[in-house]
Amino acid sequence: MSSDTGQTLDVRAIRACFPALEAGTARFDAPGGTQMPRQVIDAITEALSRPLANRGPLTEGGRNAEAIVTGARRALADLLGSEAGSVVFGRSATQLVYDLARTLAKDWGPGDEVVVSRLDHDSNIRPWVQAAEAVGATVRWADFDPATGELGAEHIEAVLSGRTRLVAVTAASNLIGTCPDIPALAALVHGAGALFHVDAVHYASHATVDLSALGADTLVCSPYKFLGPHLGVLTGRRELLHSLRPDKLLPSSDAVPERFELGTLPYELLAGATAAVDFLAALVPGTGSRRQDLRQAFTALASHEDRLHGRMEEGLATLDGVTVYSRAARRTPTTLFTVAGRMPEEVSRHLAGRGVDAPAGSFYAWEASHRLGLGEEGGVRAGLAPYSCDEDVDRLLNALDVPRR
Repeated sequence: MSSDTGQTLDVRAIRACFPALEAGTARFDAPGGTQMPRQVIDAITEALSRPLANRGPLTEGGRNAEAIVTGARRALADLLGSEAGSVVFGRSATQLVYDLARTLAKDWGPGDEVVVSRLDHDSNIRPWVQAAEAVGATVRWADFDPATGELGAEHIEAVLSGRTRLVAVTAASNLIGTCPDIPALAALVHGAGALFHVDAVHYASHATVDLSALGADTLVCSPYKFLGPHLGVLTGRRELLHSLRPDKLLPSSDAVPERFELGTLPYELLAGATAAVDFLAALVPGTGSRRQDLRQAFTALASHEDRLHGRMEEGLATLDGVTVYSRAARRTPTTLFTVAGRMPEEVSRHLAGRGVDAPAGSFYAWEASHRLGLGEEGGVRAGLAPYSCDEDVDRLLNALDVPRR
């Protein structure tokens, strides 16, 4: 994901904000969840240290809770190019997609078709497959090119029809980093009269998200992938969200977005999510709105990560027996690789013993891993984050203990 910017990240200052980095490990596990800066930790602590109660105007605890929720909706709307009133919070992106799939499937039946992609994380496959099967709708599969890692318009167009009700595609593969041309796919899907759901869980960690520009009708992300706490976020077009009737408790609010939120929200985690967005917005000095500062920050972040990513893959290319599966022209700074004669888990264990955290597996991208011929074992995944540095890349390459070609 190449970008150019006049501003650069102060990586040393960024790293100083992350207590977990004091352990001294070179961390390449960001695609599975980033470390948390002190500012986010402090925001969570502060929220828990002040009075909290169910949201409402009468007590200090209720007002604090209301302010946290309102602030979090605004922050995530700024991050996602959405509206605060269209930001839904849940336990995880997986939970939110399951809820959304069950809700949309109320209007599906035999003869209707749903399209899913083999490039995706299973949380953007199985909920749609299971919801379709439950109502007798047909599931159609969009393949990607295993040689290049690309998911192109031709792959989606091949499975669209006049009966397609919804297409679900990732904005970035959590396994190999591929970033499909989402606006082009959206145009195809909408041309067929279907809804378009986008999984931005991996994408939102590395690029500016804009709901409208992407052409997504609905979209999910997870703050713990971009320096925040563990929860999920869904947003979508306002008119669509207002038209949906999810299952809910009778006394609970029927207003949007509360209509989609089951039970009391985790106020302290929402405070942490707001702090994570603010931390990202402040990665480089900014003087505009939070949305403008985020755009500028992600441009600088992409430049930093692209440089490190190129250095890492150039190094891997010199190592004998190393095969890299991340080959798409446009992708996140995420590399999946294997080492000849060694199981991925063995390589990951070897690296961990040398202070390098690069996990192995298929990472819930079950279909993609099998499409690549890697099965359930998958490969070793090395992903970058704002706190990644040149020394980390050097440690990874040296710790592999593989002869050069």
